[in-house]
Amino acid sequence: MQRQAEAPIPSRYGPFKMMVYAEKSTECMPHIAFVAEGFDPTQPVAVRIHSECMTGDVFGSRRCDCGEQLDTSLRIAAERQGVVIYLRQEGRGIGLINKLKAYNLQDLGLNTAEANTHLGFDVDARQYDCAIFMLQDLGIQQIELITNNPTKVEAMRRSPIKVVGTIPLIIPPQPESKQYLQTKQDLMGHLLGL
Repeated sequence: MQRQAEAPIPSRYGPFKMMVYAEKSTECMPHIAFVAEGFDPTQPVAVRIHSECMTGDVFGSRRCDCGEQLDTSLRIAAERQGVVIYLRQEGRGIGLINKLKAYNLQDLGLNTAEANTHLGFDVDARQYDCAIFMLQDLGIQQIELITNNPTKVEAMRRSPIKVVGTIPLIIPPQPESKQYLQTKQDLMGHLLGL
């Protein structure tokens, strides 16, 4: 994988530079680094590693808090001259098609973890190797990780990147997302304070 292209992106949060990473320049769905203006890799950097959620990030689904997490992370990154890494691993790594199948199982009474395992997947199949590569490519050695997920913190602590702190990302639950968030807290250890 390598950086394939980059361009300035004026956003509603402030100016960023978008950098895309893939094996080949013809890749249609590259991983993305969204780097705030004023970013300084010699200092600890506020970093969000966000896995793609088409339903929440793009279409505003209330089944999850992903879109609101992304929005808040972009605001934090702009304020703190940080970075948002956007990984193309939809549905905790199972893809959009299987995520929709899992939604149907959830509507029948399974929780999000049970639905994934019922479909033959791990509860969380995400990998963070690409994010680590991207952070190293950006020259980042120390981060404040924007997350509630202790598994993500542990994955980063096993990497060459030093986690010097975390920034909580607490989104008030919607009626449609409360059960999903409760499962994330109870079964996956997310620090949500529910």
